[in-house]
Amino acid sequence: MTSSSKEQSEEKYLHGYSSEEQQRLYKQARFMENKIYSDIDFSTVNKLLEVGCGVGAQSEILLRRFPHIYLTGLDYSEKQIEQARAFLSTVAYAKDRYELLQGNAMDMEFASGSQFDGAFLCWVLEHIPDPSRVLSEVRRVLRPGSPVVITEVLNSSFFVEPYSPSVLQYWMRFNDLQYDMGGDPFVGAKLGNLLQSVGYQRITTETKTYHLDNRNPAKRAEMIAYWTELLLSGLPQLLEAGYVDAELADKVKEEMQVVAKSPNAVFFYTFIQAKAYTS
Repeated sequence: MTSSSKEQSEEKYLHGYSSEEQQRLYKQARFMENKIYSDIDFSTVNKLLEVGCGVGAQSEILLRRFPHIYLTGLDYSEKQIEQARAFLSTVAYAKDRYELLQGNAMDMEFASGSQFDGAFLCWVLEHIPDPSRVLSEVRRVLRPGSPVVITEVLNSSFFVEPYSPSVLQYWMRFNDLQYDMGGDPFVGAKLGNLLQSVGYQRITTETKTYHLDNRNPAKRAEMIAYWTELLLSGLPQLLEAGYVDAELADKVKEEMQVVAKSPNAVFFYTFIQAKAYTS
């Protein structure tokens, strides 16, 4: 892969590759850890493939929660891989238990069915133009009977109260840009079909929901602050591409401040987790 082709691909990542965005990914991983990992069992897995390992935020959690595994992380961005290596080198319990590789998930260089006995993908397929090809490649390189866990977005589920029309308008433009960049902000709802289409078996899907209101004000406040960061992480790309203007961006910031201060605020978002096995 040439450096120019890698740079072109990296430009297509909606959130960008700034140091601020990299730190946001670590915060996101920690913030959502309990919800994502509550039902994951990799106790039978020894060699885990993490597709789209990015900055190593999920890698650290996997190595901590499953101390017996050896993890191979794959990501398309050399910049993210470099950050992941720097981060994991500071994690004592990760020492000698991982390798991080730059590569294309749609065309992996691993041999078929000889190396891995489990796979993990989190917030990855939403950015990839051909998710079925990625899942087919994952199936190819795993041993028969290996578990696969995929966690993905369903961005149509997002809602906040008080009603915030500018936020919702911005969010749909956010999703439009992701679509136009070759991604799919609604891929979570399609995981069952995608997995079945490329030959996985024992497929299950589960909705995981954040519904935060007056019953848990502390968590609600934390989520609203986190989600505001998420919304604004795409702002430079949205402005540059002409999908939003500065006036809408200012209204989004104002509305999210109103939501944050409202004594009766509501936050709602659902994502999807799929589990399956290779045949």
